[in-house]
Amino acid sequence: MFELFKLAMRNVFRHRGRTLMTLASIVFGVAALILAGGFIEDTIVETGESMIRSSTGHLQVARQGYWQYGTRSPEKYLMENPENLRRELAAAPGVEDVMLRIGFSGLLGNGRTDWPIIGEGVEPAREKRLASYITVVAGRRLTDGDAFGMMIGQGVAKALKLKPGDPVTLLVSTTGGATNLLEFQVIGVFQTFSKDYDARAVRIPLAAAQELLATPGAHIAVVLLKNTMDTDRVAGSMGGRLNHQGYEMKTWVELNTFYTQTVTLYRQQFGFLVVIILAMLLMSVSNTVNMGIFERVSEFGTMMALGDRSSRVFALVVIESFWLGLLGAVGGVVVGIALAKAISLVGISMPPPPNADQGYISHILVVPNVVALSFMVGVLAAVLASLRPARTISCKLIAEALRESV
Repeated sequence: MFELFKLAMRNVFRHRGRTLMTLASIVFGVAALILAGGFIEDTIVETGESMIRSSTGHLQVARQGYWQYGTRSPEKYLMENPENLRRELAAAPGVEDVMLRIGFSGLLGNGRTDWPIIGEGVEPAREKRLASYITVVAGRRLTDGDAFGMMIGQGVAKALKLKPGDPVTLLVSTTGGATNLLEFQVIGVFQTFSKDYDARAVRIPLAAAQELLATPGAHIAVVLLKNTMDTDRVAGSMGGRLNHQGYEMKTWVELNTFYTQTVTLYRQQFGFLVVIILAMLLMSVSNTVNMGIFERVSEFGTMMALGDRSSRVFALVVIESFWLGLLGAVGGVVVGIALAKAISLVGISMPPPPNADQGYISHILVVPNVVALSFMVGVLAAVLASLRPARTISCKLIAEALRESV
């Protein structure tokens, strides 16, 4: 078998013209798969990070039933001692910070008209570490010194014609059912990846929200991790213990159904692309393989006349194609990774995704799974392309094969 592999390798380099044509096709296909897969993977990562870093964090903890019934009766799901929960969560390995939030809905007024909003009371200093994907388009971010400051979404600012420095009134219902009104000053206008969120969202300091709602509690503890890859590990290690304490934990994936749908769509698109490139490689490689094999019919006939079995001829043809696929796949991996690195240094300016008006810079990630898949596709395409002509040539009669040289 070693001699057969050695002979096949010599034959590959003996026919340099056809070899280069075949290698070029395989290199192009493998590199294209690496670039496409890396681009899709970067899009998925950017989508996830934008959701984590603009709103949800990596994990959220609330009282059991809050996400199912909290919108109708939020006062029933307040955490009475949120600081105890914060300390417990912050002590878990991999946790960078824990921030408290309280949610509310109400009417925001500019003195002339009112606008229905969905608001959050947040801790400004802690939120600054999380909200790196929130863009401030006017004014500045909230700070701990802004006792009655407010950040509003870009859609809210357009609807009420507000700008930083403008006074506004916020009308909400307290936990006891009464109505409360407080005056705030617009500190900044922000923009996220979601137009719908920006059209209704406002943020005020947690202390102001607690005063507005007449409660010392909070609805949600948002957990920021040091590494997104640790999300499932941390959730698994703490989820059971929190359930026994009357809390429930959700990961950022569970909180963002849009992300799951997006990932499914992109995975299906990449799978379809793999099939297309495999088919293209099969057609292009089979063309050059057929040319090379049928030009050497008399050579194979001579081998069989000298005593080589048809199975050996078949194996020789397949192994030659295997070497072509292996060399082409290695070259494709090298070219693909080099191009991915070069493109990532520059970046690709992308238009705003659906339901957003903020573009971003995309890169090409080098993903080991995608590289391995691309490599296998390159080798597999060459081997599959050789099976039919190898069978045809190995089944030829010796006399008929020898006549080809006459």
